[in-house]
Amino acid sequence: MATVHSDLPITPPASPPIPPLVAGDHLTRDEFERRYKAMPHLKKAELIEGVVYMPSPVRWKHHAKPNGRLVTWLGVYEASTPGTEMGDNGTVRLKLENEPQPDAAMIIDPACGGQVRLSFDDYIEGGPELAGEVAASTASIDLSKKLRLYRQNEVKEYIVWRVEDAEIDWFVLRGSQYDRLPQSPAGFYQSEIFPGLWLDPAAMTRFDMATVLQVLQRGIASPEHEAFVARLRQAAGA
Repeated sequence: MATVHSDLPITPPASPPIPPLVAGDHLTRDEFERRYKAMPHLKKAELIEGVVYMPSPVRWKHHAKPNGRLVTWLGVYEASTPGTEMGDNGTVRLKLENEPQPDAAMIIDPACGGQVRLSFDDYIEGGPELAGEVAASTASIDLSKKLRLYRQNEVKEYIVWRVEDAEIDWFVLRGSQYDRLPQSPAGFYQSEIFPGLWLDPAAMTRFDMATVLQVLQRGIASPEHEAFVARLRQAAGA
C-alpha cells in the first residue's frame, strides 16, 4: 500500500489559557506568580498565607496621597544614606506561600551587609529591613496577617499608617516579637535599624511635609547617621 504524504503543517494543540487571579484564591507562590505575570494590567496583588488579596480601586486621600508622602520621606533619607535603597510596591518573596507587595520598603544593600537577596529575575527575596503600609480599608490585614507575616520573616521594622485614625504605628523586632517603637520626648520616631530616619508622626498625618522633612534633616545631621553611613561604606569596601 502506498504511503500518503501530506504537506499540510501540523498545528500543535493550543496551550490552555492561564486563569486570572481572583481574590480569595488559594494558590502556591509559583502559580500566583504565573497568573500575575499573565495580567500585566494589574497593578497590585498579594499572596498572604497562600490566599490571594487584591485591593479595591485606590482612593486619593485615603491611599495615594499618604503613600506618596511615605515614599518621599524614605526617598530623601535614601538620597543622604549611600548603601540603602527604598522602593514602593515592590514584590517581596517570603518563605512558605507568601508574596506581599508593601506600599514602601527600605533595605540595606546586600553588598553592605543587608539581609535580603536580589533574585536573578529582580525580586527581593527575604524580609526587607523596613516595610511600610498605608492602611485604610486594609487596616485589619495590615495589623494582623501582614504583621505576623513580617515578624515571621524578620522584617526589622514595620510602619503602618492608619489613615482613617490619623495614627502611625511603628513596630520594631526584638527577638521574635514586635514591640512598639517608643517616641522621643519631642514626639518623634527614631529608627533603630536606620539611624537618622526620624519621623514626626503628627506632622505626617496632617500632611505637613515641610515639618516632616525638617525633622528628617535633623536626623540625617545627627552623629548616629554619620556613623551609620561610615559603617555601610566600610562594609561595602570589605
